[in-house]
Amino acid sequence: MKHMKHIRGLSAACLLAVPLTLSGCSMFGSESASVDPPPGEVEAQMLQVSGDGALNTGVLGPAALDGADLSAGVSTDTSSAAAAGERTTVFLEDGNGLLAPVSLSLPKGDDTAMLKDSLTALVSKGNYASALPEGFKGVLPAGTEVKNITVDKAKLAVVEFNSKFNDYEPADERKILEAVTWTLTGQDGIQGVQLWVDGKKLTEMPLQGTPLDRPLTRTLGINLPKNGPLLMNSSAVTVYFSAAASDGSYQYYVPVTRFVPAGQDPLKAALNELIAGPETQKGLETVMTQETVLDSVEAGQNGVVTVSLNDDMFEDGKGVPAEMLESVVLTVAQNSDDALVQIRMNGQKTVTGTNNVDYGQPVSAPEYVNVLPL
Repeated sequence: MKHMKHIRGLSAACLLAVPLTLSGCSMFGSESASVDPPPGEVEAQMLQVSGDGALNTGVLGPAALDGADLSAGVSTDTSSAAAAGERTTVFLEDGNGLLAPVSLSLPKGDDTAMLKDSLTALVSKGNYASALPEGFKGVLPAGTEVKNITVDKAKLAVVEFNSKFNDYEPADERKILEAVTWTLTGQDGIQGVQLWVDGKKLTEMPLQGTPLDRPLTRTLGINLPKNGPLLMNSSAVTVYFSAAASDGSYQYYVPVTRFVPAGQDPLKAALNELIAGPETQKGLETVMTQETVLDSVEAGQNGVVTVSLNDDMFEDGKGVPAEMLESVVLTVAQNSDDALVQIRMNGQKTVTGTNNVDYGQPVSAPEYVNVLPL
């Protein structure tokens, strides 16, 4: 574990990833600063699963952690095009090439205007470039315009870009799909995304030919590992690790999709992946100690998931690093349809984080994603 210090003014949104099952697909190994797209056969299967009716994105409502500071360190001194307004979450590329949720304050407007502004924030060197935290950038090609967005009764967002959308690097194709999909499905109950360019529906991406015959949902994963051994019948879980600014001035959370053997309990599998940590320290930091052990995970009838951990470093359940506890809450909420979470540490029912929040009581994932200084 690189370090376990209190994270100042940080929070992350609950982003539910629907587990998907892959048959005969490649596993992906280490995380790296450059996350490559998965092999073609895996890509096709993931995109197919994403359209099989399971469009539940499960974003939490405005319940925030009691006592958590969700706005510390946030600057609203933005460009004239990005005056302070309503807060929303977009997925931007960090300095390590990973997509991370970032909370931005965008101009107030109706729902359609907010959706368009959210995607405009993803445009490289676009209108909101000066409103992004240092070290983060959008992944859509410079000059891309969001011409129109409509959301139907089934909560499918149809997005029309101008032709500049096609001017991306082939290696960025999947990252663009992930950023657009995860940004939109976090808002207004949107559950699927369909892409158009200059009045024509895309049936595949222009450069690498990624199939777009079905709506895109969060089942396509995010920040996929690059390579690894073959594993038959695997399922996907998404966990939250920690990352730090290049100068170490602040930390933030990054969702990473991992593949585990099919048939495992998704919550236990996700938490064990969290404890195992990132497969490389480049860009991501482990949030657990080498002594952390998952004792049990129990889903109660009251909708609260109880996670029991053992770690001798925190025998009395006090002074537990907030990033460790927040990562547990985010990971559980991500894989359990928005469940509230309470944590037990070495049997202690009071588990106090360094942010003075008692995680022994049921808490929800914060409403807003990483609120970072500009």
